[in-house]
Amino acid sequence: MTTQTVRARGIDRAVEILEYLRATRQPIGIGDLARRLKAPRSSLYEIVDSLVQAGILEIADEQGRIFFGSSVYFYADAYLASQPLVRSGRDEVIRLAEITGETAQLCILLGNKYTVAYMQPGSRLFRISSETGVLVPIPWTASGRVLLGDMTEEQVRAFLPPEDFVLPNGRKIEFGEFLDDLRLAHDRGYAVTTSLADEFTCCLAAPIPDQITGRPLATLCFVVPVHTPDERRAELVQLLIDSSRTISTRLS
Repeated sequence: MTTQTVRARGIDRAVEILEYLRATRQPIGIGDLARRLKAPRSSLYEIVDSLVQAGILEIADEQGRIFFGSSVYFYADAYLASQPLVRSGRDEVIRLAEITGETAQLCILLGNKYTVAYMQPGSRLFRISSETGVLVPIPWTASGRVLLGDMTEEQVRAFLPPEDFVLPNGRKIEFGEFLDDLRLAHDRGYAVTTSLADEFTCCLAAPIPDQITGRPLATLCFVVPVHTPDERRAELVQLLIDSSRTISTRLS
């Protein structure tokens, strides 16, 4: 095995460690991590030590469990400074939550999954929230219907794994039904879903389009109680559309 191959495998393992911590969002001991990743403990110690020295990981408690270190914060801050979409989206999400009292989100695609890039909880007593960075199957979401709205049927089939059409309650979304939802979202410029990932919620989403191509870059979204009146939903949808256009104009 060449030195280059060993180094490449070490990088792959480091990425696995970081992805695992991002997904679980809690510290873990190296022994437990080795079992979860099915990796030799000796090699993990060496990689973890390098990441700790760089501040990417840190020892989180007296038990020696590891988690993200302070350097990750500064990497994220540098990324945010270089991304006008995320900065503008964050500002609009905060504003929308403040003026409506509803939970507002900036949502994006990450691979073939949906995730919340930024969220601001609402002020109402019945507060709905979801964690940022958690990967969710696209068919479970209103934003997913908006973000895939310009794909062909063949592209959608190739992009989404069949298991992602099964909801948490076991109900399967038929592909034709989902495709109809995509076309409807594309035609009217927003999507509304009810009781999909959570039976108590309704999700409203509007695209932030690229000014040149028109393709959606991300979405703004409200998550509201399922029994929210139609008039209120329409009001919130219009706010999303207006805010999305504002962001799109800024980016141009």
